[in-house]
Amino acid sequence: LTVLYYSQRASAGLIISEGLPVSPQARGYLFTPGIYNEEQVSGWKKVTDQVHKAGSTMFAQLWHVGRVSHKSIQPNQAAPVSSSNLVAKNTMAYGYDENNQPNAIQASEPQGLTIEGVKQTQQDFVNAAKNAIKAGFDGVEIHGANGYLFEQFINPTANNRSDVYGGSIENRLRMLLETIDAVSAEIGSNKVAVRIAPFGRLFDMHGFADEKETWIKLAEELSQRNLAYVHLS
Repeated sequence: LTVLYYSQRASAGLIISEGLPVSPQARGYLFTPGIYNEEQVSGWKKVTDQVHKAGSTMFAQLWHVGRVSHKSIQPNQAAPVSSSNLVAKNTMAYGYDENNQPNAIQASEPQGLTIEGVKQTQQDFVNAAKNAIKAGFDGVEIHGANGYLFEQFINPTANNRSDVYGGSIENRLRMLLETIDAVSAEIGSNKVAVRIAPFGRLFDMHGFADEKETWIKLAEELSQRNLAYVHLS
């Protein structure tokens, strides 16, 4: 059915896949397809083969929800990860409720990523990008929008870190820019895109003092990288 779904849309010049979690930890919703193991790579290969036969190009959207998750679907039922331990209020993940039934459920309190955890998460994106190319995708779109992990670093109302990934604009942008650079180094920047949501308010994102300056600085940084495209939500 997934092959049929995407091949039916292959008259478009470019198809961007649904969000593909880059690791089991990256998931915030049950029943989402990933791009972190060989079985998933072979499944997506069937999709990209048909899309290419129809004459379209297809990018894989690489996704990590961060704190928009619930411990019931995390590995070993651990807390989800984020920039910090701040809960996304009034935010629903899709996991297992107290009766062990699939349900919309308030996102769990997250744990802030350690520096080692940040580096591992960045490597998860690199590995997912390699898998996407192996699966026949023409490139990848890093999902940096909509209140998910990267925006949880960018927005200081979700990021209370005091290390190199928190505080200043430069520090708050570091997680996303380092990930873009690492993925670009692996597969080529011309096969890398990014989705961002300037002034986004999804999933308990709020306005902040240097908001305009933050997005302008990110635009300047992205303009210095030879990316496939920038997707503004």
